[in-house]
Amino acid sequence: MSETTATGWVGWAFFASIMLFIAAAIDLFYGIMAIIGPNTAYFVGSGGGVASFNVAVWGWWSLILGVVLLLAGVALLRGAMWARIFAAVVAGISAISHLMSLPAQPWWSIVVVAIDLLIIFAVTVHGRELRS
Repeated sequence: MSETTATGWVGWAFFASIMLFIAAAIDLFYGIMAIIGPNTAYFVGSGGGVASFNVAVWGWWSLILGVVLLLAGVALLRGAMWARIFAAVVAGISAISHLMSLPAQPWWSIVVVAIDLLIIFAVTVHGRELRS
């Protein structure tokens, strides 16, 4: 089979694009809510210690990541090789970002990391079929 012939696996690449759009929408929403909400969050650890962090900074990070995810999804639909690499890198950054929020939101973080890994799989294994 030639490299320009699309197979049934091309759906994985479109799946990755749609997942990038959904992840972008969620991160944009979280970012906006964190920026306009309270500025400090407190977490009590299992050892009794209290940790605090600036929610607005995390909100800006989520907002920027959401915009980058959106750009990656649009670029991926165009089928360029650089877009596949960009999408894989951005999904990896998203996975690491959500691993950092694992203590605060364990189930959601696990779901997002799994989706990010599926995106990486889709663009690295089946992304070349988007060109055709």
